[in-house]
Parts: sequence; C-alpha cells; structure tokens
Amino acid sequence: MALGATFAALRHRNYRIWAAAGFVSVIGTWMQVLGVNWYVLAETGSATSMGLTVLLQALPTLVLSVWGGALADRLPAKPLLIGAQAAHALLAAGLAVVALTGTGGLPAIFAISLATGAVSAIEGPVMGRWASTLVDRESLGNALALGSLTNSAGRILGMSLGAVVVAVVGPALLFAANSVSFVAVVVALFAVREGERHAGGPAAADPASVDGGIRAGFRYLSRQPVVLVALALSFVLGSLGRNYQVTMAAMSDGPLHGGVSGYGLLSTVFAVGTVLGALFAARRADLGYAVLVGAGLLASGLQIVAGLAPGTLSFAAVILPVAAAAVVIDTTVGARAQLDTDYAMRGRVLAALAVTGSVSAAVGAPLLGWLAEHAGPRQTLVLAGTVTAVATAAAGVALDRLRERRLAHQLTRVLAGVSPVALPGAAAGARPGTGRLRSSRAARPAQDCAACAPHRGRRRSRWTDLRSPFAHRDGCPAA
Repeated sequence: MALGATFAALRHRNYRIWAAAGFVSVIGTWMQVLGVNWYVLAETGSATSMGLTVLLQALPTLVLSVWGGALADRLPAKPLLIGAQAAHALLAAGLAVVALTGTGGLPAIFAISLATGAVSAIEGPVMGRWASTLVDRESLGNALALGSLTNSAGRILGMSLGAVVVAVVGPALLFAANSVSFVAVVVALFAVREGERHAGGPAAADPASVDGGIRAGFRYLSRQPVVLVALALSFVLGSLGRNYQVTMAAMSDGPLHGGVSGYGLLSTVFAVGTVLGALFAARRADLGYAVLVGAGLLASGLQIVAGLAPGTLSFAAVILPVAAAAVVIDTTVGARAQLDTDYAMRGRVLAALAVTGSVSAAVGAPLLGWLAEHAGPRQTLVLAGTVTAVATAAAGVALDRLRERRLAHQLTRVLAGVSPVALPGAAAGARPGTGRLRSSRAARPAQDCAACAPHRGRRRSRWTDLRSPFAHRDGCPAA
C-alpha cells in the first residue's frame, strides 16, 4: 500500500489543523501527568497517594461520560469544546499556583485532579463526535489510527521533556506549559472551515433519538448486538490483557530481576510498540471485525509467551508486538463503534466506549496486581492470556453468527419485495435515522451517488442491492 494511504486523513485540511493542535495538547497533558505524579510522590513518599490522583481523574468517567454523550448528541459542539479547553487551562494554571506557592497543598491537587477528570469525561464524547466530521466516512478509520499515533508520540515526547524540566526547575513549569497548550485547540476550533466538514451520518435523524437522552442511548445499544460483542471483547482484553503497567512492573521487580532500569526499558519498548501499532492500523484500508479478532488472538497468545520469557530482553521482544496489537484493537473498536451506529447516537456510543475503557482499567489493574502478588507474575500472565484468548475466540464465533443472521435477514427481505437492511448509516433502503424499510418500488432519488453511476438510466434490481448493500456513499439521497 502506498505511503500516502497511511496518512490519507491528512489530505483533509480541517483534520491537518486538528491533528497539529491535538499533538501540542497531548504533549502538554502528559507533561502535566508526570508533574502531578512527581509532586505527590515528593510530598508524600507514597505510591498509593500517587495512585489516588490517577483514580480521581479516571473516576468521573464512570459517572459523567454518559451525560457527556447525551450533550454531544443534543448541543452544538464548538461552544462546549471551547468551554472545556478554557476549564482545562484554568485547572492547569491552578496546579501551577499550588506547585509554586504551596497554597492548598495535596488537598488542592486532589480536588483539581477530580475536576480535571470531570471536564475530560464530559468533553470526550463531544470531541470524538465533532472530530469525526473533519474527514469523510472512508477516511474515518485512518483518522482514528493517526489519532492513536499522535497520542503515542505525544506521550513519549511529553514524558521525556517533562522528566528533564521537572528535574531542572520543578513541576510548576510543566503545569503552566499545559495551560498554554489548550490555546492551540481553541485556535484550531476557529480555524476549521465549517463548509468543509463532512456529514457524520444521515441529515434527517429521528428527533426521538436525539431528545431521548441517556435512556434512549441504552435502548439503542441494546439493539446493536454486534457493537455489544465488540464492547464486551474490548472490556475483557482491556482488563486482563492490557494493564501492562502492572504486569511489567511485577515481572521486572520479580522473576526478571530487572529493577527500575528494566522497568524503564520495558516502558520505552511498550511506547514504541504503540507507535508501530498505530502505523499498522493507519495503513489498513478497512478495520473490520476480522482485524479485531485477529489482533485479540495475537495479543493473547503473546501474553502467554511473555509469561514464559526467561529474561528482560526476551520479555521486551514479546511486549513490542503486544503493544502494537493493543493499539490496533483500540482503533478498530473505535472505528466500528462509529461506523456501524447512527450518527444521531454517536456521542452516546462514544461515551459507552469510554466507560468500558475506564471500568476495564479500574477492574483489571487491582485484579492483576492481586494475582501477581498471590500466584506470581508469570502465572498471572499465562492465566490472563488464556482467558482473553478464549474470550476472543468466543467473540469471533458470535460475530460470525450475527453476520450470517444479518445476511439471512437481508435475503428474506429481498425475497419479500423489500430492500435489504444494511448497517446503520449505510442502509440502501432505510429511511435515514429510523431503521424502517422502504419498498424497493419507491421512487428513485433524483440523483445517484458515484457508486450508482453505472446503473444511472436503468432500473436497479433487488439483486443488485443485495450484492452491494453498502454501495451508497455519504450524501447520496438513497443512503
């Protein structure tokens, strides 16, 4: 595949602006993460207190993300995003004041961490839904992969720069730099050309789905078995197969005898693996469920191998592709959650995805830590890898059966004289936003999309629709 395909989303001017601003913001965010951890550890000497700050930032996601998803689907995104950036900037400036003057001490740090998590929980679904309109449907998967690449590279650069700055002048400068970094996002929001944004889905969404709020989102997800299977698999892989900050530390401090230096090496290798995984995902023309299952099986198998690795270098060699597979899994789940659901529900679907990730981390980290302490790090990796492999195989079987059921349902509808049902947002015979079917004898649209051009001027048969149920592109009146 040509190199240009790896960065296909960058052909969109709006996305280029957004990606550049996001990279600056990610660097600032990770500088602040390092600064907060260092400050709390220096003040208390307790790793538990440092972990509490992380928990306080993650906890609001479990409670507030669903509200953020509902807001994302009901209110204009730009004012919400500008307000969120302003709040982040003020909170980061507050951290700088605490670090410089000592005002408030640790309670202030904890309170600001909790408030930062609350803002992020509400902002996340809004930003995800809005950002998906900066590229066309065909480039969305590539844009998500490049977003993973930006996050990985920004994390490496932010942590590296932060370590140097905090050692020389202390954490206050890190907090101040992060506060300024949010200006880049606000500038990008105003620089995006509204006329070049892409419709995220059917223009005429069902008003009931927009006004139904959180309960409507739960009802909608309950009727999307494919998405539910993907979210369930994401939870299992995230909780037992992805909390490598815990298992890497346990292995390095235990059977590998690598100590702090070994853990630093493993963390660096893992970060490099995430970059490689993002590049691989960006080169994929289609991130389908086969990719998700394949990456899950690969990561699970290598996790078992990692538990048997004799030394730090061999463990690092296995960790590299595991990290790459983890990013491919995240990117694929994110892409399918957006591409296979109605745009009117996208904010709430993204909120469900965020909650799944938070819960998997909250459940998996202490569980793996307890197992490593009582059963041993090697046994923990082997056991967790086995469980995730079985879960991935079961999810693959379930997805195949759901696909066969969908195809059978399409065939039944066609034989009954009704256009087949396609995935939400791409149905050839569905009235936008409702999921209801139109008769195949309904009036043809006045204009066909590019995929329909070969059939222009002659009647399209039901069998043509069946063979290519996803032929219509965004903007086509028949889509």
